[in-house]
Amino acid sequence: MAAKKRSPIPPGVVRITALLLPILLLMACREGEPEITTPDELVGPSRMEKVSLLLNWFPEHQHGGFYTALINGYYADEGLDVTIMPGGPQVPVIQRVASGQVDFGITNADQVIFGRAAQAPVVSLFAPLQDSPRCLMVHEESGITDFTELRNMTIAMNSNDGFAAHLMHHFSLDGVTVVRYPGNIAAFLNDKNYAVQAYSISEIPVARSRGANPQALMLKEAGYNPYTSLLVTSESRKKAKPETVRRMLRASIRGWQAYMEEPNKTNRYILELNPELNSEALAEGWDLMVPLVYPEGTTSENLGHMTRERWAELLDSMETTGQIEPGRVTIDDCFIDPYTDLNEGEES
Repeated sequence: MAAKKRSPIPPGVVRITALLLPILLLMACREGEPEITTPDELVGPSRMEKVSLLLNWFPEHQHGGFYTALINGYYADEGLDVTIMPGGPQVPVIQRVASGQVDFGITNADQVIFGRAAQAPVVSLFAPLQDSPRCLMVHEESGITDFTELRNMTIAMNSNDGFAAHLMHHFSLDGVTVVRYPGNIAAFLNDKNYAVQAYSISEIPVARSRGANPQALMLKEAGYNPYTSLLVTSESRKKAKPETVRRMLRASIRGWQAYMEEPNKTNRYILELNPELNSEALAEGWDLMVPLVYPEGTTSENLGHMTRERWAELLDSMETTGQIEPGRVTIDDCFIDPYTDLNEGEES
């Protein structure tokens, strides 16, 4: 049906309710189990600490630094035996991290805010992609170059996601029919009057490799720019095992620094894991990702840093569009500054 500026029930309310129920069920199942209170163990060459990391999507270059840390042995250098688990559509990263089913996860900043609003105490540790690659992908033949020109067409996107609510609040989208994102671009390739949610670093190169002429309308240019590919953990794990968290963080930063210098080895590994990709699209995607990892003011020395101002801007946007009840989320609970945390660990 045609998109509206505001729905009678704010999309965030639906999102928070849907997110909270599985968390409560998981925690009910775990009732009676002790909380994570075990102090960090001393880990030597003969004893590796097993750690799980759940991705938010299938293996891609948006996860490249984490895979580099794995295959280059940076996690092992820190005494960590890390298992990286692929994600996909509807994989509940926030719920599984919050409930303790996995140790760490990869997600985006708006999902962290949704989680905190749903009483899922997750904490962001590190943000490899400073600028969001989120976009709407349209056909160049459509002549659309701006969000104000989206009308009388079909858009495939998950309408309860933060970026979709932002678009529907700020743009009229006259005559637009919103359908659920199918998890692929097949329909896009067959219909010039069809747009689809995408990552500029992923679906754009793939669509081009399949003969289309895609155009990216970047959400950050419309005022929605959450940190992307965040490394997150639960609040309880961070408090109970701070040295494990620091070792994971230190190795992950090292992995991203190495990946952004030389991606080829890791990209070959990612291609083995995800046969849906091809080497040309992966290489182009990495090129497109460089300015998102290293926007002005970001260098290898502060790669992945986060600021309170950016988090506050995102929360304000989500509150303005009715996704989050004002006052429900405290920004300072959502993230740490990775380099401050590492320095404090070294001092102690």
